[in-house]
Amino acid sequence: MKRKLIAAIGIAGMMVSIAACGGDKDSGDSKGSEAKELTVWLTVDAQNNWPALVKAADAAVLKKHPGLKINHEYYGWPDKNAKLDAVLATDKAPDVVEMGNTEMLGYMVKGAFAPLDASKFDNSSAWLDGLKASVTYDGKTYGVPYYAGGRVANWRKDVFAKVGVKSTPKTYAELTAALDKVQKKEGDKFSAWYQPTRDWYAAMSFVYDAGGSIAVESGGKWKADLSSPESLKGLNEFKTVIDKYMHGDKTKDESDRYIVYGQGKSGMIFAPAWEGATAAAKENDKTGKLAGNVENFVMPGPSGKNLPVFLGGSDLAVPVKSDAQALAAEWINAFTGPSGQKGLMAKGNLPNNKTDLATLKNDPATAVPATAAESNWFVPMAPGWGQVEKAQVLQNMLQSIGTGKKSVEDAAKEADAAIDKVINNS
Repeated sequence: MKRKLIAAIGIAGMMVSIAACGGDKDSGDSKGSEAKELTVWLTVDAQNNWPALVKAADAAVLKKHPGLKINHEYYGWPDKNAKLDAVLATDKAPDVVEMGNTEMLGYMVKGAFAPLDASKFDNSSAWLDGLKASVTYDGKTYGVPYYAGGRVANWRKDVFAKVGVKSTPKTYAELTAALDKVQKKEGDKFSAWYQPTRDWYAAMSFVYDAGGSIAVESGGKWKADLSSPESLKGLNEFKTVIDKYMHGDKTKDESDRYIVYGQGKSGMIFAPAWEGATAAAKENDKTGKLAGNVENFVMPGPSGKNLPVFLGGSDLAVPVKSDAQALAAEWINAFTGPSGQKGLMAKGNLPNNKTDLATLKNDPATAVPATAAESNWFVPMAPGWGQVEKAQVLQNMLQSIGTGKKSVEDAAKEADAAIDKVINNS
């Protein structure tokens, strides 16, 4: 679930107004507990897919606060942040706002959200690591994880059955052996594994699997880490995948991967869990063979463990300018608590915590994404990360590697230099 990180410059004007408030950092424990009105901003995902959960959260809060007026506004992902930035520059900020988890950092760095007491939210001690990281900055919690979505492998059973492989691989060696057979049979016009070169979510999974990282923190400062031996090992493995199995355009990103998969010229993808089924949908399946013939499985990693995956998802935050912070926290807990998580899981989402995630592993329909999500990673929570993403440093590095324009070592060294220039700049 990809969300573009807001660049710091995009919220600079809004933050001038917030600074004028005197840097109020009330935790929300008592501020606004007597407010008469609560405004909740969510995306259309909630409006269209689980409106009953919103109503249930409202009912739980209204039971404790009779007479409270709860307003809901719903926004699409493309325009949500522009509207949020505009309203945060006024005195009419919403009290609860949904954020993509990679969108949180820019706002936390600039002080847009009120710190929260994590202990007051159900299952906070078991929040998924990647989601917990997305709401944590400088040792404080500024949001509550809402739900998650992970990445899995998906292959065409018919393509692999033709080379005698009829069960999903449990190890990376089994996977690559199967891919080698498919690639040999299908030839170089076919991608045994369609892996877009610029897909940094996949590439960094290999980096973290090898013990590397994008950047490391020491003494309060961040430093790029792509040139470390561990990170280079992961990048070299990713290059091997691109060289051996990816025979499509090596300058592309992952935005249309499910469409390409549906065209029938590839045998496998590593992608968000929904992409395989979407490729097999009638409007995308150009072969007429994918329906009932694509299968998700947990991606094994070269390390011998499951490949760690990037967890996309949503968080809920309380703007620092809210006049109803305590009620906002109550509403968030009612919405993301045990009953809310149960409802979200019923709609095909991953929960925000390890306790509920464990229950999904017992259901064949959800076991694969639930198991895959147990091992996860997240972007460096550094003040300048937004500038790294905006400049597409990782994507450009990977394209240079995949096209052979630069060696892995040279491309990583260049990327490290670019990251180090901005990663500590708020």
